Amino acid sequence: MNKIMSEKPHIIIFNPDQWRGDVLGHLGNPAAETPHLDQLINTNSVSFSNTFCQNPVCTPSRCSFMTGWYPHVRGHRTMSHMLHHEHGEPNLLKILKDNGYFVWWSFRNDLIPARKNSKKVCDVQYWPSSKDLTRWGHNWKPSLHDFRKEEWRGKTDGDNYYSLYAGKLDTMGDDIYFDFDWAMVLGAIDFIRNYKGDKPLCIDLALSYPHPPYGVEEPWFSKINRKTLPPRIPAPQNWDDKPSILKGIYEHQNLQGWTEERWNELRATYYGMCTRLDHQFGLVIEELKKAGIYNDSAIFFFSDHGDFTGDYGIVEKNQNTFEDCLSNVPLIVKPPKNIPVKPRVSNALVELVDFSATVYELTGIEPGYTHFGKSLIPLLKGETELHRDAVFCEGGRLYGEKQATEIEAKIEGGVYWPRVRLQLIDEEPYHGKAVMCRTQDYKYVRRLYEKDELYDLNKDSSELTNVIDDPAYAEILFSLKERLLTWYHETCDVVPFKIDARF
Repeated sequence: MNKIMSEKPHIIIFNPDQWRGDVLGHLGNPAAETPHLDQLINTNSVSFSNTFCQNPVCTPSRCSFMTGWYPHVRGHRTMSHMLHHEHGEPNLLKILKDNGYFVWWSFRNDLIPARKNSKKVCDVQYWPSSKDLTRWGHNWKPSLHDFRKEEWRGKTDGDNYYSLYAGKLDTMGDDIYFDFDWAMVLGAIDFIRNYKGDKPLCIDLALSYPHPPYGVEEPWFSKINRKTLPPRIPAPQNWDDKPSILKGIYEHQNLQGWTEERWNELRATYYGMCTRLDHQFGLVIEELKKAGIYNDSAIFFFSDHGDFTGDYGIVEKNQNTFEDCLSNVPLIVKPPKNIPVKPRVSNALVELVDFSATVYELTGIEPGYTHFGKSLIPLLKGETELHRDAVFCEGGRLYGEKQATEIEAKIEGGVYWPRVRLQLIDEEPYHGKAVMCRTQDYKYVRRLYEKDELYDLNKDSSELTNVIDDPAYAEILFSLKERLLTWYHETCDVVPFKIDARF
């Protein structure tokens, strides 16, 4: 690689999909096998254990962290309403490109409409050629996301049909199960190895693992010690104090008869998917070092949201509940060498909107719009452990908001049907609007059509006991409601920087 003539750091984004915040070895999870990520924390990075997404599904979360806006600011709270630059909606990738970065973006989208020209936001939106496949010596394996071929699901009336569990994947004589993630990682490695330009780089590796279906090949399938898996959060004995959509998903996924051994196989497969990602992350890090740009790179590892993975007796995710297994995500940041760093695990409250704010400060870019992120650089330097007093997550819809029901996913019998069927209903409050305000000690969830939730996280980290009606928590509830109101007041809109002429 030619020497890149720029004072701006390279921005490397390693962005898995649906990785829970607790599946990391350095956070004390005895079953998590994440050696490459763990090593960073011992050398030159900070892992933020209390990072929270702003929506618990893909597109709204990605629109949020790529803008620094909360989903309510411009209505980005569905899977089908993405960023439109022609409507004045910012996009970190485009801003970097417009400010002199060469932007390489993996083919994973969930950010801009498919009909939009990706060249406006990146220089390369990568997809492998036949020559790439020949050079690598791999052939595409069947996609687990091709739900027209679902042999692993079993019979329609069986108790695996909606589990999303595929298990150990057959590599068909190859050394890997060559899929989208492998193609993107190998493509990024080739790009780093062969880049000849002099612009600073932004590499956005938006990947699909560990998003279910839960399936992974050897050696990662067997890497996880089933005996060391942390206990699952059980299904509530009484669902009355929990949001109705959870009970609805629980009943229709039909997993109530699963033994703990079966649950452990599903969970270990999910952990194995994370371990494969850790391995792929290590390959990218090694290539950055070989190219001589590792020290000059700001590296961000984070997920868009989490996954139930058996907690509460269900799998996958949903759009309007905010249990920590969904809203708490990993975030690891390695700054460039000119930023002194205090390597550690930080327990500061952090939001994903802080990601883009940190990039803007690192690059010296003035983005030209109002955003709500707070730079993480003071935390990286170890100057403070105080960042936010509360974090927020939101989702759901109003009655009658048909455009927000995910009607495009209405595939009766599809793997997401237990959830999607409930999102389509207006006669019950399953998909009603909700918002979370979480501090270090408490979580308050305001629901538009259902009973609110309040959890004392020090006494009830599993969020099974809703104390919203307990008079002993009246003052705490009042303070959280006030905090939520202040947050909405501060973030309810954005005024464009461009002023319109009146005459």
